[in-house]
Amino acid sequence: MEERTIVSLDYAMKYMSRDKADFGILSGFLSELLCRKVTVDAILESESNKDEPGGKTNRLDLKAKARMDTGEIAVFEIQFHQLIDFFGKVLFGVSKAIVEQVSTGKLYDIKKVYSINIAYYDLGAKREYLFSGKFGGFRGLHFADEQIPFAQASVSGAATVDIHPEYYLILPNMFDDQLRGRFDEWIYALKNSAIRPDFSAAGITEAAEKLDFLRMTPAEKESYRRFKDNQCDLDNLMLEEGARGRAKGHAEGHAKGKAEGKAEIAKELKHDGMPAEKIAKITGLSVDEVNNL
Repeated sequence: MEERTIVSLDYAMKYMSRDKADFGILSGFLSELLCRKVTVDAILESESNKDEPGGKTNRLDLKAKARMDTGEIAVFEIQFHQLIDFFGKVLFGVSKAIVEQVSTGKLYDIKKVYSINIAYYDLGAKREYLFSGKFGGFRGLHFADEQIPFAQASVSGAATVDIHPEYYLILPNMFDDQLRGRFDEWIYALKNSAIRPDFSAAGITEAAEKLDFLRMTPAEKESYRRFKDNQCDLDNLMLEEGARGRAKGHAEGHAKGKAEGKAEIAKELKHDGMPAEKIAKITGLSVDEVNNL
């Protein structure tokens, strides 16, 4: 069965905020993930996403926020390399989306936030590639059958709704290409940058048409190739960091090799204009060490 090669979704995600016609792609993605009809009416691009498709920082930090017609918010985070503070970043992104809903002196009319996190490493998973989690409410410590749900009525007087965030974790590299549900078609596309002609998930046809690599202009193809080349450059730096450490054969050599690898990565990110504070957080170097490179 011949597949249609598409532009990788990590690249496309950054530019989905440019054209309202693209909203159907993300609406379909969310509809399949949340198992209900979702309509996205705005995509708010994160300030951390540089407007440079070739910038290496795109490989490390892709963020976006989508606002649904219900007022609910979906926060997207795509990560490609192991970070010790991965879940801290997940929690921060959700917290920020909640805080930004409230103005000083106003009531806490909070809309539910969905946190969708795509990680291209296993995070300790053995077989699973799709996780979900939420905090349902408060359960009695002495009378366990008694529970208070984490829900409240909105300021508009609508029925009581659950407002606690829900979290989704997608691990495309763990996916074994066996389709167990319609959303797996999206995970297949995330992993393989390809869409099969028999796919029918919501939004997947629009994605195939919009992201068809063969239909890109020569300039668009060149921009995309630069983006992918820069991804490979950073991947190689990460591999070289580990290889140098392993080649030393003892703790001191490993530490030196690891430090050299971090310095090389930091130099690349600094060259691309990433702030020293963020580089330090990613590499584990101090801000002074980053500034002195």
